[in-house]
Amino acid sequence: MDLLNTLVDKGLRRELPTREEALAVLATSDDDLLDVVAAAGKVRRHWFGRRVKLNYLVNLKSGLCPEDCSYCSQRLGSEAGILKYTWLKPDEASKAAAAGLAGGAKRVCLVASGRGPTDRDVDRVSQTIKAIKDENEGVEVCACLGLLSDGQAERLREAGADAYNHNLNTSESTYGDITTTHTYADRVDTVQKAHAAGLSPCSGLIAGMGESDEDLVDVVFSLRELDPDSVPVNFLIPFEGTPLAKEWNLTPQRCLRILAMVRFVCPDVEVRIAGGREVHLRTMQPLALHLANSIFLGDYLTSEGQAGKADLEMIADAGFEVEGADQVTLPEHRAAGGCHEGAGACSSAPAEAQPVAGEPRTDLVAVRRRGAGTDLAPNA
Repeated sequence: MDLLNTLVDKGLRRELPTREEALAVLATSDDDLLDVVAAAGKVRRHWFGRRVKLNYLVNLKSGLCPEDCSYCSQRLGSEAGILKYTWLKPDEASKAAAAGLAGGAKRVCLVASGRGPTDRDVDRVSQTIKAIKDENEGVEVCACLGLLSDGQAERLREAGADAYNHNLNTSESTYGDITTTHTYADRVDTVQKAHAAGLSPCSGLIAGMGESDEDLVDVVFSLRELDPDSVPVNFLIPFEGTPLAKEWNLTPQRCLRILAMVRFVCPDVEVRIAGGREVHLRTMQPLALHLANSIFLGDYLTSEGQAGKADLEMIADAGFEVEGADQVTLPEHRAAGGCHEGAGACSSAPAEAQPVAGEPRTDLVAVRRRGAGTDLAPNA
């Protein structure tokens, strides 16, 4: 297919595809899906080999958020039966992180619900970062605390944070449809603050909220322009009790096409399969490793993932290897902090039991009841 050959050539040169080419990837048929995966896989292997980076989430503060993001189980007015607790103490967070690191994670992502941190919150998280780094030599720590005020990114960097995550989530034109308590511009501003402070910027999207192909391409092109080092691709988990509970718009095939499009647009960045991979990719998860070079190990913020052991077996069975703590994730031209060229400045069962594409799979949405905020062992 001429389109795929063109996209591979551009990906190897870090050249931005056209919007029409990106849209064409999303419009490919299921008959062409393996060709799309193979093509994007060439780009992924060129920049990242067969390494898979493992990340581990620690939810420092769960629920009780004043923001109204429609996709979120922790939102204002959410009726989802999630765990709710206030800030973990630094030693509690460090203990939770240690479980993920023992399971093979290289980066710990510290997340807290809320609009953004107060200065006292930054102090608290700074103590947590120190506790984790004192106990685990060489660990990467990414903070995700919401909208940042002036000077807070610098303070987190001084405390030892390596990265900061703040997702754009969807296109600017539709952002107001999912959130009214802050703006798309607020999110862009926070990513820019983190980048300017020397934190590795991490920013991604959520697919499956009813957006169009054009919206998906818009947000990924905006991410390319922001030039993050890491792009998490979340697939909406339609929690009961949230406004988007009925949005079951994804099939495994569409998820793979989305990941391929992200890889072609952002060829040399860490593309991470984030929330919702078990719910929507299901048995097709191993194929997604040919597109993304990073996943979360174990559970998510408020939902359960597949067993950490199963994640590791999946990686090995698919012919990939877990990235070691001594390996540099990003290609040399990015890891060195140089110019990011081209940046713009991813049966036999009865018929009635077989899942139908787009049919709600509420059986796959399991609220987290273990790990941080509980007395039960974490999934790692």
